[in-house]
Amino acid sequence: MRSRTAGAILALALACGLAIVARLLIDLDPVTGTLSLAWPEQAWLPLRLHAALAGVGLGASLALAGVLLQAALRNALAAPSLLGVGSGAGLGVMVVLYVAWLLGMQASTGMWTMGACIGAVATLLLVIHLGTRQGWPDPLSTILAGVIVATMASGAMVLLQSMVPEGLRGRFLAWAMGTVPELPSHGLLVALWCLLGVSAIGAVGWARRLDALLLGDDTASSLGAQPGLVRLVALLVAGLLTALCVALAGPLAFVGLVAPHGARRLLGPDHRWLIPGAMLFGAALVTGADALRQAIDVGTGRLPVGILTTLLGGPAFLFLLRREMGGRRAGM
Repeated sequence: MRSRTAGAILALALACGLAIVARLLIDLDPVTGTLSLAWPEQAWLPLRLHAALAGVGLGASLALAGVLLQAALRNALAAPSLLGVGSGAGLGVMVVLYVAWLLGMQASTGMWTMGACIGAVATLLLVIHLGTRQGWPDPLSTILAGVIVATMASGAMVLLQSMVPEGLRGRFLAWAMGTVPELPSHGLLVALWCLLGVSAIGAVGWARRLDALLLGDDTASSLGAQPGLVRLVALLVAGLLTALCVALAGPLAFVGLVAPHGARRLLGPDHRWLIPGAMLFGAALVTGADALRQAIDVGTGRLPVGILTTLLGGPAFLFLLRREMGGRRAGM
């Protein structure tokens, strides 16, 4: 079992490394449409390195958020979008655009980022508050609160989109498709990596408690796992990781859902191995998708990476779900 686990971790690390190399090497000439594999020139190297660093951080963060949510909410279909953080971030961006338009200003990238962060964090805190029962977040109540708040935020986004000029609406829609930035905000990227590092170490340290959460609150309490506290911390960390990811790159669908499931198929449910495995899976998925999109020109530019993660992640998740359901039927 240990050799199989080590082999799976090594394979995921290799996939992540190959995705990083591919992101550095793949290039498509926008004029001739010629695809090439070559080490970038000195002028382009920092851009590709930043994109690779952002892709790895985004994928690993969303995957870790997915693992924490699935344990905290005892729901295998839980994903970062379930907390409504993405919708809240989008609403924050639209509020910034609308206010800037009313004041006759041009919304800067920093204003976009600040609006996304404030909207995401405010939505996270609201969902946790609404989902709290007897002093601690309740799994079912939190899920319902997340769905309702996300729907309301999405409705408010649509309303604001109808109130701004078409040009601003187009900028927002481009952001909402998701992209791995080649010139990311330095402060935001550093904050994401710092939070990711601290969260990953803490999550692995609490692996046994996360395992116990899956057994139910009564069993977890009898094992000394403090389910209420662990669930609250897991929700906060997952939400903050998602908030920084959305502020940095916009929504990247399915990463936080597919990566934990893929890693669980390879490594099993033990969070000591599931957490690093899911992070490597997510990093490989986002960075690989970003590398692949460099070779895809749809006529109006390269395909947004958020669209690509949806096109790759959706069928992959359905395949994993079908296999899991087939295995359960066979076990019955």
